[in-house]
Amino acid sequence: MPKCVLKILRIILSGFGVVGQSFAKLLLSRSEDLYAKHGLKPRIVGVFDSKGSAASSAGLDLNRLLEMKKKYGNIRKYHNKERDANGLDMINGMDAEVLIETTPSNYKDAEPGMSHIVSAMKKGLHVITVNKGPLALAFPSLIELATYNQVQLKFSGTVGGGTPILDYAKNSLRGERIISFQGILNGTTNYILTNMAAGLTFKAALADAKKKGYVEADESLDIDGFDAAAKLVILANWIMDMKVTIKDIERTGIRDVTTGDVKKAAAHNCAIKLIASCNRDLVVSPREIALDDPMCVNGTLNAITFNSEHSGQQTITGRGAGGIETASSILRDLLDIKQEMSRIEIA
Repeated sequence: MPKCVLKILRIILSGFGVVGQSFAKLLLSRSEDLYAKHGLKPRIVGVFDSKGSAASSAGLDLNRLLEMKKKYGNIRKYHNKERDANGLDMINGMDAEVLIETTPSNYKDAEPGMSHIVSAMKKGLHVITVNKGPLALAFPSLIELATYNQVQLKFSGTVGGGTPILDYAKNSLRGERIISFQGILNGTTNYILTNMAAGLTFKAALADAKKKGYVEADESLDIDGFDAAAKLVILANWIMDMKVTIKDIERTGIRDVTTGDVKKAAAHNCAIKLIASCNRDLVVSPREIALDDPMCVNGTLNAITFNSEHSGQQTITGRGAGGIETASSILRDLLDIKQEMSRIEIA
């Protein structure tokens, strides 16, 4: 077996919330493995969020970074001369190869993530994003910008979290033609609808989901279908080669689903789920699906069924969210970037 070529990748991390911290912890736990198996030494040289920043060209001490965040609620206490740099200053001023964008999704103007991603690609940085906002509003133009600047734009964690939905459709079904697909792409609404099927009202099920931390700070992102619509945009562009944005999605959320609707569906062995579908149209809406349909998963699970020209239907299910799950998708993208960089250097 050929020995892996060592690659040190300097990373700027945008956002240090649940996902950003989970990624830092993942790097700490996997450092020896990444070096031994993949020849990869990730080095986080800068981190910034809305509460402060920390930077070191030699690489930040991740244990200390996590300790400061836990103790003070921010990373301002991490002492170095570059600690006051804002996000764009850091992206434009530091030497790095990769930007990882984990700030919250914003479906109005996609900021601040949009500016971070655009600035990074214009500077020649590869980008990994789990922020769906920029992709939902400007997927086609961002792909064009990445191509123009000869950088990679990776986003496998934006759909399915740690479940490799995008990779499966693009790589495992290579050589096949996907005709259409439909899926449960939002774990929060699936959890609420599952509890409504168990007898709770919408209001009670929503309150329970909030208590467990499943609901976005802006509940409309989940309840009114924005999150599912954003994921549908990403899937439609990436898998079906469409050129669409969130404005092209016909979207209906679950606010008007009643216990009566749920009981009526159950009477003929069906459940109501928030389904995102790509057929002739792009639609997100609550629909009945049969209980024995492999896509009919419960709780916070996600599921998607691809309809292929020759292979028929394939369904993939898994957890769609979670800090460590999403962090694992970032690491998967980082390994892909390393592999492609090594391939280009050898060529």
